[in-house]
Amino acid sequence: MTKTIKPKETTFKHAEAEWFNYHNTLKEIARLRESIMNPFDDDPEDPTIVKGANSVRMTGDPTQRMATRLATHKRLEHLSEVTKAIEQVYNALPDNYKELARLRYWNKSNKLTWEGIAMRLNIGRATAIRRRNEMIQATIELLGWR
Repeated sequence: MTKTIKPKETTFKHAEAEWFNYHNTLKEIARLRESIMNPFDDDPEDPTIVKGANSVRMTGDPTQRMATRLATHKRLEHLSEVTKAIEQVYNALPDNYKELARLRYWNKSNKLTWEGIAMRLNIGRATAIRRRNEMIQATIELLGWR
């Protein structure tokens, strides 16, 4: 029998913040991919751009450069890992848990209290919070956070 290790409070809050920011993170991933695929904005961190006295030239194969930048971009890698974990947890949830996730994290029109969420789902407040804890715990475990 595997015992679940309770995460640190800061880890829990960070993972929950990632759920709240999921849609913004998807937008940031798209923006990063676009900037990587269209790097002619003179990225100072790009080692494939060689700057001479009067010119800029690109070294090597452009497709290879783009693939390398996509594969080695640390922020893009991290954000992708987080969104994939959230998606994996969300897709494995039963419908009533999915509704809780949508109401708690992705409901932009009005922020509901735990009582409001519980009422909408026809469950108790403690049950709603317990389900949230299970979702966040699963996310933390998938990410390997502690």
